[in-house]
Amino acid sequence: MHDKGLTTQIDWKNKDAYGRSLSSEKRSQVNRLRKWQNRIRTKDAGERNLQFALSETDRMASALGVPHSVREVASVIYRRALSEDLIRGRSIEGVATSCLYASCRQEGIPRSLEEVTEVSRVDKMEIGRTYRYIAKELSLEMKPADPKEYVPRFCSDLEVSEEVKMKATEIIDETAKQGLLSGKSPTGFAAAAIYAASLLCNEKKTQQEVAEVAQVTEVTIRNRYQEQIEVMGIH
Repeated sequence: MHDKGLTTQIDWKNKDAYGRSLSSEKRSQVNRLRKWQNRIRTKDAGERNLQFALSETDRMASALGVPHSVREVASVIYRRALSEDLIRGRSIEGVATSCLYASCRQEGIPRSLEEVTEVSRVDKMEIGRTYRYIAKELSLEMKPADPKEYVPRFCSDLEVSEEVKMKATEIIDETAKQGLLSGKSPTGFAAAAIYAASLLCNEKKTQQEVAEVAQVTEVTIRNRYQEQIEVMGIH
């Protein structure tokens, strides 16, 4: 909540303390009070900005299905950005989305930039650019995303066995150890490992099926897959 829940709240139900319905005269009076109560909750543009940003964050977090802790961290990051005047010249939606993405990274919740973009009202390029700016200006410590974090969810969506999941994790570990992960997209890397594992475990999934779940292109999967099997010496 932009005001941290410290202001009063007039209930939306048109009933009195005893549960009896209000008369039409009382209802119109209460409606006027609600309207004024909503107006005075935000005393300036900064508070209106924060109120809109936090409602957007809440909407996107619900769509992504992330824990409540992620929303809390995202709101803290946004408040910091607002207090340090980092919002100026940028859209509220763009900064709110970037803060939510940063929060997912900090809390170790595997949500790719593509997934966050899907629930946002701004494009991927703006989110990425704003995220880098916010992370730099606020000195947010971001560890690289681990492809293994995406494996359980992707495997669940593809309805493959535990054997495929374990094999994909093994492929990621082995190829990352040999330096193949450096500079690669974690979602594409995880998707390619799952595709390779499904072939090795005789539970073949097409590149298109895996690409749709991971929200990457078939070309990305094909390239990463070729690199992984080459490094592991699989023919």
